[in-house]
Amino acid sequence: MPRAKTRKAVASTTPLTFDTLIASSSELTDTAASKCAIVMTTRIRLARNLAGHRFPGRASGEQRAEILDICRRTIGATALMQPACDLSISDLSDLQKQILVERHLISRELSASPNGSSVMISNDQTCAVMINEEDHLRIQFLRAGFQLKKAWAAVDAFDTAIEDTLEYAFSPALGYLTACPTNVGTGMRASAMMHLPALVISGHMEKVVRAVNQLGIVVRGQFGEGSEASGSIFQISNQTTLGESEGQIIKRLSSVLSAIVEHELNARALLIEKDAGKLCDKIGRAYGILQNAHLLSSGEAMNLLSLVRLGIDLGAFADTGRALVDRLFIETQPGHIQYGADAAELTPAARDQLRAAHIRRQFATFAAPDFGAIANRGAPQQN
Repeated sequence: MPRAKTRKAVASTTPLTFDTLIASSSELTDTAASKCAIVMTTRIRLARNLAGHRFPGRASGEQRAEILDICRRTIGATALMQPACDLSISDLSDLQKQILVERHLISRELSASPNGSSVMISNDQTCAVMINEEDHLRIQFLRAGFQLKKAWAAVDAFDTAIEDTLEYAFSPALGYLTACPTNVGTGMRASAMMHLPALVISGHMEKVVRAVNQLGIVVRGQFGEGSEASGSIFQISNQTTLGESEGQIIKRLSSVLSAIVEHELNARALLIEKDAGKLCDKIGRAYGILQNAHLLSSGEAMNLLSLVRLGIDLGAFADTGRALVDRLFIETQPGHIQYGADAAELTPAARDQLRAAHIRRQFATFAAPDFGAIANRGAPQQN
């Protein structure tokens, strides 16, 4: 995967093209600064619409074009977006759109939008603004680790800067008005991407999902609604936007996320206590396959990387390996493999071969596991 090898920092004064965007570091692909291994990333997304304009789904082509022009000029004038990567969805290839979806920079819905839609992405990729998706604006801020409050502070300041210029569709009784009634109110979705392998292995994840659903929290796969939780990665977010303030939503979600972290830690301890050898075998086999396999599907790669990441968390591998594994979660997705090949459309089998080769290269210098830390955790204590 030749393009993924070259990871150049892009100067903050240089506008991003699609190619330089993919070659740049981001919160999603470089998670070394994360302070919480279980919570991989946190995200806050705001849905906003312009007063006096039809929602995108009801707007004509001319009206969508007018809204797009207004939003682009306003967002482009903010300090964070000077410069920015401004991509018209109609100008992107299917592969480029797939890659942006895999990086969580656009939604599947935006990738299928008609003319008059775009995404504006900040140079550091912490902020992405989708224009004319379901709503006029979908403003997203992303942070590595468990940083809901910091993400909220950033998106709130950015939203305020936009609102100083644009008049939002707002009701004193209902709050921000949105195309879908489930977003009315704050228009805010706060979410976290969580790595929960022990809950999955122990078969307790379904209980957790049922429990948090009763608290108004929804659990989805890595790529949102309708996606599978490959690699034991789950997206957990609030369901309710009406009747609560942004601070209340964040406080409630933070409490639920903290409880899930505790459940995952307990599940890891129980797995070690029950059979540390079996857990070490799972992790060791995953490491061996990733170092030597010549064919890997995206789902298999995700699950094997997940086990190695668990091994890192448990001390079998150095902490420095976590950022590499998190990057590979993205780089081994189908769109990224195709893009890295810089060739005609690959067959699934060809992608599996290139994926395995890329992982072998990355794991060539990945130190072998030392399972002493895990074994010691499971050993009986001497009186």
